[in-house]
Amino acid sequence: MLKALYDNAIQQGLTLPAGYVKKTVRAYIMLTPDGRFYGLAPGGEEAVAAPDIGSLANGKDKSNILLEKRAVVIPEEPTAKSNFFLQALKAGGIVEPMLSVCAKALETAETAAEIRKELDRQKIKSGDRISFMVDGCSILDSQKTMEWWQEFRKQFRKADDASLSLCLITGEPVVPAVTTTPINGLLSVGGHARGDALICFDKPAFCSYGLKKAANAPVSEEAFSAVKAALDHLLERAPVLAGMKFVHWFDRKIEDSDDLMIQCGDFGDFGLEAEIPEESETPIAAEQEARDAVKRADAKVRSVFSGQINPELNDVRYYILLLTGVGGRVMVRRFERGNYRELHEKLETWYRDLQLVNLGGGAPMKPCKLTARLIRLMKYQKTDSRPFERLGNELSGITPAVISSVLTGSPLPDTVAARSLAYIRSKMLSQSDDGDSTSIPVPDGLACQWLKVWLIRKHSGKENQLMEKYNMDHPNPAYHCGGQMAVYAAIQHAAMPDINAGIVQRYYASAIQTPAMVMGQLSHRATHHLDKMTNQWLAGEYQKLLAELSVAIGDTVPVALTLEGQSYFALGFYQMSAELNRRRAERFAENQKTNTTTAEYTEG
Repeated sequence: MLKALYDNAIQQGLTLPAGYVKKTVRAYIMLTPDGRFYGLAPGGEEAVAAPDIGSLANGKDKSNILLEKRAVVIPEEPTAKSNFFLQALKAGGIVEPMLSVCAKALETAETAAEIRKELDRQKIKSGDRISFMVDGCSILDSQKTMEWWQEFRKQFRKADDASLSLCLITGEPVVPAVTTTPINGLLSVGGHARGDALICFDKPAFCSYGLKKAANAPVSEEAFSAVKAALDHLLERAPVLAGMKFVHWFDRKIEDSDDLMIQCGDFGDFGLEAEIPEESETPIAAEQEARDAVKRADAKVRSVFSGQINPELNDVRYYILLLTGVGGRVMVRRFERGNYRELHEKLETWYRDLQLVNLGGGAPMKPCKLTARLIRLMKYQKTDSRPFERLGNELSGITPAVISSVLTGSPLPDTVAARSLAYIRSKMLSQSDDGDSTSIPVPDGLACQWLKVWLIRKHSGKENQLMEKYNMDHPNPAYHCGGQMAVYAAIQHAAMPDINAGIVQRYYASAIQTPAMVMGQLSHRATHHLDKMTNQWLAGEYQKLLAELSVAIGDTVPVALTLEGQSYFALGFYQMSAELNRRRAERFAENQKTNTTTAEYTEG
């Protein structure tokens, strides 16, 4: 984790690699690939990253390399420092050919004389820093040179220095930093205003093997400053998810259009507040805006997984951190990492597992953010106006596991199903208490999506018969018991639309736990309700559907349902309710068409 953050800081230019400092360049000596001199290029006022030997020099016989004062790079008479500079170029030339070209130019008397003459003409003083360009490319920008310098500088470490330890971040021998600077950006998730410590050993329980404080996790001050720079930068745009900061990055710079975390929108708007989808009635203008927003979100999600991903991203690595602040310390709730292509596939699987028809039965449910789904894992509170504050307190333990399931395709914890069922029962009971007899209480759609994903992943992908819509061929009897209860509720509502407490209000809680004790009573009541229906054609359709469901259930109705069985029951109830609504809408549309045709014929 620390190394990945360190590399990100270097990649983003937030800090410099170990052994580098920012320096200004007065001029570049320009050479051809074969070592011929053809002029000077101005260095400019902006500082550039350059190797710096610093305290490793340990005497007056060493200099910096690649970028140094004119008196060292090309002196009138050779010195110990100029010899060191030249020998370093030769050593680096084994890895980076451009450095060999520079060394050859310095050793060629005619070329060196031309360089001195031009330096004098442009009034480059002995104390001005100069460097080289070969074929128009600065030797300071070479990646090969950077890798060589990291190895080359190690030879100047004292082998007998007992105070040195290997840095956990860079792997180099360093004097461990005694304290580290705090990380900023966690104030909204329990962090301290002055920052939170990522590495600290102020308690004996944090120490081991007789080591004291920083020796337990040795890092250099330079390396940790890079880690801090990366975290501070990432936390600025990280959204809050269930009371935790969702931090993510990649091992190379990619465009936001290729960032799956941003494009899928599941983990929050990076810089914007998350929204909770509302199911209640809204004014016409607001309702139209909501529909437009749904279309935009749905199109955005589909676009993420349409076509092939850029082949250049196949080997990109992603990193995800869930962070909170606790007692002045950074709490790492989860650390995930993996391959970009695999992430694309897992997110695609996640959305496929979530697919569920909406309650109208004619289209899939609208997409929403993970935060809105997580709210369905808390106890339903009708008057709760600030649910986001509850997320961090109630779901901090389960959210990391949910994130892991989304990213890796692993099973969801059983508590997801238990909490979803509890939310469904609470919300249906609340609907019953409203005394609204115009509609039948139905399980919440987003909560049923949790149940569907939990069931699919509980069986490691073997559960392939849970579809977007109701599946009459599903082998689980509990699923069809739920569907049958939805039909019983529809029959009662059609026969007695003004009843205050229907069978859902009175029997759902019992039926989902012990269907064998309840379904017989509901069947008996349905017989009387069918006799009272004025539309005998519709009564016949309900009877046919009940017969199909009875065949699907089989010879035995389950006596008691486990957590898995209850999940199937709730999902069957929801999907059958959606199917009944779809059929009802089709009948209404057909009647409208028939009435219109009849009216046209009569007028004609």
